[in-house]
Amino acid sequence: MEKGSVNPLSRLDQHRPNYPLVIVRIVLVVLLIGGVVTSVRSGNSLGALLFVGAACLVVVAVLLDMAQARRLSAVDDRKFIKWDAAIPEVQRQNINVEVRELAKLLGVGDEGLTDLLSAYIVAEDLALRQIQQEENLPLMRHVSIGRVPFDGILVDQDMITCIEIAFLVTPDIRQERIEAMLKKVHQAKKNLTELKSRLHLRLMLVVVTQLSSAEQEQLRGVLVTRRFSDTPVDVDIRLLDFELLQKVYVSE
Repeated sequence: MEKGSVNPLSRLDQHRPNYPLVIVRIVLVVLLIGGVVTSVRSGNSLGALLFVGAACLVVVAVLLDMAQARRLSAVDDRKFIKWDAAIPEVQRQNINVEVRELAKLLGVGDEGLTDLLSAYIVAEDLALRQIQQEENLPLMRHVSIGRVPFDGILVDQDMITCIEIAFLVTPDIRQERIEAMLKKVHQAKKNLTELKSRLHLRLMLVVVTQLSSAEQEQLRGVLVTRRFSDTPVDVDIRLLDFELLQKVYVSE
């Protein structure tokens, strides 16, 4: 989301107010207020209530129209964002860090890193497939938003969901890993603010595990109560079982 990616000509293409419609709304409100005043003076309470109700409906309609206009403007902001595929070097670096951390937890030596790397790549791929299936939205993999890399993003109107994948073999996750996720999404949000964008961000943490049901519940409690109690955006935590993913997408 670099400033250089902004199209300055697109900024000139702003939505202009529909002045005739604005005038009609103002005249309608004035007439309704006049009807209320006239009804009150003539002692027609029922007529006054009807005019008041009509005026309230007009105000609600105007507010809904303004909210819809703001949402459409936010959706238009997506064209100012430069979506970059994370370069292979960055992807490789991120995966190697995670795989080596898993190797330490599992006690796997250098000779087993290749198999562990393959399992991690498969787990990430299956997890993103499952999330796309559940959300039924366009999903882009390994995308950088203004040089901030994410494992994937989902786009739904004015909401951008930044996806981070974690593969766990114990009912806990490194605090450094969580802090890195929050730092990235905070920077992405800051970039949106600098562009004066009305797009919204949220973080989706997808945890692929090989844990028992009890351990998964323990992990969920730890994540919700201790690790994500104070975040710059809303956080959605999904727990997926690696073996179940393989049965759904790999096994015949």
